[in-house]
Amino acid sequence: MRAIVRNENERAHEVRPVHRSDIAYSGSNADHKWAGLLVLALGLSLIVVDGTIVGVSMPVISKDLSLNIADAQWVNSLYNVVFAALLLTAGRLGDRFGRRKLFIVGLAIFIVASAAASMAHTIGFLVAARAVQGVGAAAILPSTISNLNATFRGRERAIAFGIWGATMSAAAAVGPLLGGWLTTLFTWPWIFLVNVPTGLLIIVLAFLVVPETTGNTSSGLDGVGTLLSSLGFGLIVFGVIEGQSLGWIRPISEFRVLGLTWSMSAVLSAAGCAIVCGVLVSIVFLAWEQRRADGEGKLLDLQLFRIASFSWGSLALVVINAAEFVLIFLLPLYLVNVLGLSTMGAGWVLASLALGSILAGASVRHLSRVMSSATIVLVGAVLELASVAFTAAILSPTTRSGTIAIVMAVYGAGVGLTSAQLTSLVLIGVPPEDSGMASATQSTLRQLGSAVGSAVGGTILAASIAQTAPSRLMAIRGITQPVAEKITRATVDSVGGVISGLRQPSAAAHYGPDARQMADVLAQSFSMSTSAGLWLAAGMLACGLAASVVLWRIARNIDETK
Repeated sequence: MRAIVRNENERAHEVRPVHRSDIAYSGSNADHKWAGLLVLALGLSLIVVDGTIVGVSMPVISKDLSLNIADAQWVNSLYNVVFAALLLTAGRLGDRFGRRKLFIVGLAIFIVASAAASMAHTIGFLVAARAVQGVGAAAILPSTISNLNATFRGRERAIAFGIWGATMSAAAAVGPLLGGWLTTLFTWPWIFLVNVPTGLLIIVLAFLVVPETTGNTSSGLDGVGTLLSSLGFGLIVFGVIEGQSLGWIRPISEFRVLGLTWSMSAVLSAAGCAIVCGVLVSIVFLAWEQRRADGEGKLLDLQLFRIASFSWGSLALVVINAAEFVLIFLLPLYLVNVLGLSTMGAGWVLASLALGSILAGASVRHLSRVMSSATIVLVGAVLELASVAFTAAILSPTTRSGTIAIVMAVYGAGVGLTSAQLTSLVLIGVPPEDSGMASATQSTLRQLGSAVGSAVGGTILAASIAQTAPSRLMAIRGITQPVAEKITRATVDSVGGVISGLRQPSAAAHYGPDARQMADVLAQSFSMSTSAGLWLAAGMLACGLAASVVLWRIARNIDETK
């Protein structure tokens, strides 16, 4: 393993053709690149906030548009699915045609889609707008990373990636607070509409101060690879989201699309079939990329995974990000529906995550003087795992929101320590001319983790409520099994909104005198189900911690060979 790392490290310093990515800065131009970094960070924050701002507003959106839990999962997940599916292609386009150009085009698409999402009156329109937002985001993210990787060197590179990582972690954490504030003071469409003036300002600044860089422009594009990767990712996430309602193996309900019906008499459910097909298509995609010659324009260079730091760092990115989005999907629903907080109140609780992330991000520069980047990642992963496991252990209908806020601050500190340093470590052995593909690959894995996290979190929540709630409801005198199952289904379909309705004084007129007791039972079941999802997230973080330990050992070996 040490030999592989050494060889790849030497590869990064070989004499190579000069591209426009090799930019030298001096004097006022040096200040210019830091201004460009600020603009890129603003563009990054725009798309990261959009990935987390929806979660805290989901209870209000669900009520307004009459969403069920699968609809809610799609609003969260489809953005990340499209985002992930197109990142590899976007990275190659940026290398070929210019990263600043792609950054600006991505912003323009994102602005138009955000305006469309703000006008949505149906779930179909909202999900479609979120998909187009994902297209824009896919163009923006790799443009920021590869531009940084091509522009900064040495100690400045570490500082630039530190700013980039702090921006990502802080933006992800600020999203829930901003969503709560906009939804409470205005209406939920403002969580999308706010992107329009912000995006336009960033476009103007990008024209002024962001340098244009390119990478390896000699190879073509990979249309087949783009289609295969998009189809594979989409089918897998569709199956994970719809498995609870359509059945994982045997069909439990019909599935209709484009005038066609997947019958309940089929051998395999539509969701199960989608997962199997998605895995097979993904295998075909990997085989296709393996067989393509370098000059043909590979979408994914599998040789990158021969770099030990890239492969183990990528694994850590996937599972850590998946765990984060399990938490971001589940916790706002718990805070609003079980603890009875307002959308703004839930935003304030989750804002503690931002505070921890910002403070930790600011301390990275000082910590780097006494410990390596890999050690900082290790410490961050331990904090994330400990805080999520503790949260899973204490959740109940009587848990104090202040306690959760404190624990989320610790979790945020872990995110702040891990995010930037892990991204930098993943790319450290990658030559600058390949930075577009490499950054897009690790960003794809990060976003795929986000999509799977939201999908799995919602699936665990629905499955656990369906399993635990009926028997508890039937313990209430007068509630039969059909009634209990009907109430349970309503709770799942409303993403917990039924609990708030049962707590209203008028609920007794519709549900009878036991309405409050029913609300308490459902709140207990919802708490247990949220806890189950967070235990799953803790398991993911344990895997991320294990990968981080291996990464720490690899980094130590690299230091010993220098």
